[in-house]
Amino acid sequence: MATGVRNRRRAAALGLAVLTAAALGVPAAGAEPAAEPPVAGPVAGTPTGPGDAVAVAMRCGPPAEAGAAPVAGTGDGTGDGPVAGTGAVRLTVSDPRPRAGDTVTVTYEVARTVVAGPAAGELMAGTVVLGGAQTGTVTVTGIRGEDPEAGTAAGAEVPPLTMTGMFTVTAPGPVTLTPGDHVLHTTPCTLDDAPVAARLDTTPLPMANLRSVSLAAPSGLPGEKVTVRGVGFVPGAAVTVTGRAGEAPTADRATATADGAGGFTAELAVTDRGTTGIVAHEGTEWAPGRSSGVAAYAVMVPAPVPVPLPVLPPAPAPTAGAGTGTLSMAQTGAQITLGAVANGAGGGAAGRIGTVTVTDTRTGGGRAGWTLTGKVTVFTGRGGKPLQGARLVWRPSCAGCAAGPSGAVGVDGAVLATGPAGGGRATVDATVTLEVPPYTATGAYTAVLTLTLS
Repeated sequence: MATGVRNRRRAAALGLAVLTAAALGVPAAGAEPAAEPPVAGPVAGTPTGPGDAVAVAMRCGPPAEAGAAPVAGTGDGTGDGPVAGTGAVRLTVSDPRPRAGDTVTVTYEVARTVVAGPAAGELMAGTVVLGGAQTGTVTVTGIRGEDPEAGTAAGAEVPPLTMTGMFTVTAPGPVTLTPGDHVLHTTPCTLDDAPVAARLDTTPLPMANLRSVSLAAPSGLPGEKVTVRGVGFVPGAAVTVTGRAGEAPTADRATATADGAGGFTAELAVTDRGTTGIVAHEGTEWAPGRSSGVAAYAVMVPAPVPVPLPVLPPAPAPTAGAGTGTLSMAQTGAQITLGAVANGAGGGAAGRIGTVTVTDTRTGGGRAGWTLTGKVTVFTGRGGKPLQGARLVWRPSCAGCAAGPSGAVGVDGAVLATGPAGGGRATVDATVTLEVPPYTATGAYTAVLTLTLS
């Protein structure tokens, strides 16, 4: 034994494969095989849970002496032949649910062997066979680290002999790990029909969503079309382009088909004035993994334009046919400018006529009183297009005379004020409102209001 111990220590120090037969635990001729040591955990052919040891049919030895080939044995544990029996191994992984591209560490433990384990500092190596979604072998290695005098006898109970290795996950799906052959220092051990001892459930790497859209213009008038260009979509996919009002979709939509490079071009008519952005997605329904981000877009509602309302100069006052005195009128400003109407909402554009002063100095001759009337032409816009559905209404007021009724003026005319003959001076005012129907086309509209004193 002394010589064997020295050899083992020299082999550990120099890294050489030199051990005596006695140190390796190969039974001498005629010796009884050593009893199998106990092992913690189940040892059935298939593990019942992660990290369980599995029983395997194991044939170990003879050792490969330095510079010499192994000697064929009888397989019954006598002479220099291999020792056969039931061993136990355990496979564990650092991550049972890795993603493709991750590195997984595999731990291979010999929980029970049919020969004595290596001494402290001696090397061990083995393989793990991958199957299922990924195939190949993983090399595992380890160094025995216990007390150099412990666990050297054949059949002795020793802590598990641990080897580790790493591999990179290359494919998603279930992967099986089966223990392969191993070498305990210089003693090779073959595992016959070893069962699967560990499993992985690998998942693919998350795919980056590269879908995006760009707009030919960031804004436009209601109903205008905007060119939408998309990239990063699945080639050949049916693409839906829609407007967004905040988080909610609008009724505006267009369709396109992605080309072979995943791009498309579409024209979207934006009619919803609440639109704040445009998005594109594959299919008819929006889903986060099949959609682009939102490209900002604004619907521009033009500011209302003031409507000028020119007024013709007042007609000359008629002169009395008999008696003395005159009937005349004057106005402070012949131009009326109406206010603006919000686009699409409809409503009234308000304004006021210039104050009209009527002077009646007629006397004698049984003169009748005077009447001031007004009538307005049709409002027209650019190109003479009439303003359909609009009407001008007024509310007269009078000092020194009687105001006419409030209401529409129109092309047939209406009474603004009346006064008695020879009544002297009277002032006439009126507020006017142009009533515009909803969704009237934007623009400036004009008409002529004529006042007549008779």
